[in-house]
Amino acid sequence: MQTATQLIHSIPVDPLTGAISVPIYQTSTFVQEAPGINQGYDYARTGNPTRSVLENLIAQMEEGSTGIAFSSGLAAIDAIVKLLESGDEILAVDDIYGGAFRLFTKVYKKFGITVRFTDTSDIEKVAAAIGPKTKLIWLETPTNPTLKISDIEAIARLAKANHCLLCVDNTFATPALQQPLLLGADLVVHSATKYLGGHSDLIAGLVVAKDPALGEQIKFLQNACGAILSPFDSWLVVRGMETLHLRMQQHGASALAVAEFLAQHPLVRKVNYPGLTTHPHHEVAKKQASGFGGIISFSLVDDTEEAALAFVTKTRVFKLAESLGGIKSLISHPANMTHKTIPQEQRRAAGINDSLIRLSIGLENAADLIRDLDQTLSAIRKPEPRFALAS
Repeated sequence: MQTATQLIHSIPVDPLTGAISVPIYQTSTFVQEAPGINQGYDYARTGNPTRSVLENLIAQMEEGSTGIAFSSGLAAIDAIVKLLESGDEILAVDDIYGGAFRLFTKVYKKFGITVRFTDTSDIEKVAAAIGPKTKLIWLETPTNPTLKISDIEAIARLAKANHCLLCVDNTFATPALQQPLLLGADLVVHSATKYLGGHSDLIAGLVVAKDPALGEQIKFLQNACGAILSPFDSWLVVRGMETLHLRMQQHGASALAVAEFLAQHPLVRKVNYPGLTTHPHHEVAKKQASGFGGIISFSLVDDTEEAALAFVTKTRVFKLAESLGGIKSLISHPANMTHKTIPQEQRRAAGINDSLIRLSIGLENAADLIRDLDQTLSAIRKPEPRFALAS
């Protein structure tokens, strides 16, 4: 059975009513026959039937043992960090999502959990950076926002040899394109806010564990700490995932067309997209994923923050906004938006220049997206006068 078919038919028909859409069990508690004797649920923080459908679905898609749904992507990341102890170290990708950077460096540092950053697209740098205190290796692949690709299988071997957990943030690729657990990762995390929900109408996070015992630890943390996903938002994610494969195909096809247009434009200096054969990690991306996703980043020939800000505020089809992965195309300036919490020197060292622009390619016609970018490039071809002329 093909994966898209398997996904659709993994969403159960309601056994009580035959409803083909998953019911929303909007309840806080469940009646019990006697203390501890119930129909599988007792209190909605601990478990909810709608949330269970989502958790089982993401576990199946990622080929894991256990899925756990959280109230946000950061809540999901937070639960994984809680597996560590004071004195442990995280080895993380250098151009990490700004929210994860803030969590690692501003919250957990004071509890004695440290983080070291490295370019995980270079396996030799990863091997050199692993130390005796390293207990968790944290990957994004593709990375946000420079679209670097890390070799999951090779890093998984390093993690295993050094007794480290390997977690892959699979938000950009989704299980429709990439399944890190099959490549040796121990954990997968998603901001389901993005492609899994797919419609920019919810906030959610998901974790999938390969090992059942590890999954139970995270399930315990979900219940003990309480950052659960609501029944309605669980239903929204399930509804979004029903069309995930089709959406990812279109996102990827349009992104490649846009990336190819930008790559040949005389006003564009550099394009980051793993689907381009010129991308330095194109072959690794092709080996471990069935597609290249819908995110592009690029810099202009006028490699300045001023030019980038002028560009992101002039597009018409692309909307200036945080987030990504929805049906509408979005544009952002990472240095001033998603990655503003990362110190400037560290951002620049990781390749997140002040002039970098990020695109989230939606489901509009690719020709319309290209036309919008072309018109915007033409509009900023001549810089606006800095000073008014004297009358």
